[in-house]
Amino acid sequence: MISNILSLLIWVPILSGIILYFYNRNEKILNIYNVLINFFVLALSIYLLINFKQDVEAFQFIEKYNWINTLNIQYFLGVDGISTLLIILNTIIFFIVSIYNLNLKIDKRNQYYASFLIANGLTIGVFSSLDAILFYIFFEALLIPMFLIIGIWGGANRIYASIKFFIYTFFGSVLLLISFLYINSKISSFDINYLYDANFTLVEQEWLFIAMAIAFAIKIPMFPFHTWLPDAHVQAPTSGSVVLAAILLKVGAYGFIRYVLPVVPIGAMSLDIYFIILSLIAIAYVGLIAITQNDMKKLIAYSSISHMGFVTLGFFIIFQLFEKTSNVDDLIISLSGSLYQIISHGFVSASLFICVGSIYDRYKTKKISDLSGLLNQMPVYSWFFLFFALANCGLPGTSSFVGELLIIISSFKANFIYAFISSSTLIISAFYSLWLVKRVIYGEIKIDLDKNIDANNLEKLILFTLALIIIILGIYPDFIMNFMNTSLRHISETIIFKL
Repeated sequence: MISNILSLLIWVPILSGIILYFYNRNEKILNIYNVLINFFVLALSIYLLINFKQDVEAFQFIEKYNWINTLNIQYFLGVDGISTLLIILNTIIFFIVSIYNLNLKIDKRNQYYASFLIANGLTIGVFSSLDAILFYIFFEALLIPMFLIIGIWGGANRIYASIKFFIYTFFGSVLLLISFLYINSKISSFDINYLYDANFTLVEQEWLFIAMAIAFAIKIPMFPFHTWLPDAHVQAPTSGSVVLAAILLKVGAYGFIRYVLPVVPIGAMSLDIYFIILSLIAIAYVGLIAITQNDMKKLIAYSSISHMGFVTLGFFIIFQLFEKTSNVDDLIISLSGSLYQIISHGFVSASLFICVGSIYDRYKTKKISDLSGLLNQMPVYSWFFLFFALANCGLPGTSSFVGELLIIISSFKANFIYAFISSSTLIISAFYSLWLVKRVIYGEIKIDLDKNIDANNLEKLILFTLALIIIILGIYPDFIMNFMNTSLRHISETIIFKL
């Protein structure tokens, strides 16, 4: 077994990105170097997946070294079933992005690649850190490459979008740091295991919950902290939008299940109704906002907020399920739905943004009103786009259906009203997804490009791979469910024990 595999996963892309930042000579070498590093990281993550023991409750692949002794801060890494799956999602998406970028004309290509490589390593650091301060460092540092990707290679209003993104997320990060420092003042440790064993008063838990929940809610983003996301997506380059939707939003969701629910469950339980309401608003109201959009990327951005509302709904209805049944299996089903939705949305949103980005590269517009009849000029792309749009609205047989179904079932057990409102998104998402397809794919051609603009072989391979993953996850969900079941049971039992 490879020793220090988590450190390799983190630092190989980060150090490779730093090296690449200073090399800007041969474009062919840049492309090969970038793809090979991302492939190597993907291969390492697959090795991690294969060697992970699903029936072991404790964290695995542990790396633990003293770092700053006077502050009890450690370089402490490890993974469970949840973080392993998110690392796999992360490395697949970054590898696909590295392949997709081969087709693009990019200014300062070496720095562009470097930013994505560094973001790849930092995200893996977030998912594998078991020391709160180490987690915070990776969590905070991730802002830098994403800020640069939007601010340098984005659209006309990229400076506004990147600064708004930075201010929102940095504010949340400050609240998170304050929370970790307060916890350390009580238990003299940042170790995740000690955090899980810590006991706080109701007032302490409520304040800690509010601070940490705001930090992660901004990252997801939850309503009403969501306004930075549509601007960031519209201005970001295509690859930036893919990483933003597929990976960065998942960092906030991961923070909830790793550092909020098991650490301050009483505080979460006392305020759960407010977050359930905010989640339902995101699911229904923000979905309705998506219908009114004329920019394809903005429509998908609002769609992402709506779908991530399912994730947070699944997180917070567990407390009402506990009050009704006290059955740990009910909690596991709800949390499983949220995590399945996280992974599914990662692949579906990445697919949609790649399709929209490719359309923009050819037609130089993202406005729905400017486009029509793409089926006549881009038949392959159009069929893929149709499939991903259907997956986005929870078509049975696709991955989106599984996560949303589990959460709706859990919502029904908790409260019929929650189930009724959350299930409305099946209609709303179908409305804006099919409306988008109808306006863009079908109809008379508005922009006639007299050349072959359909997907090339590389693009076909990317889209086919993503479609295959979405179908496999849709028809065989047990792999994901069984893989994370032990870890979710441990977290659920920790929550119940502390309640």
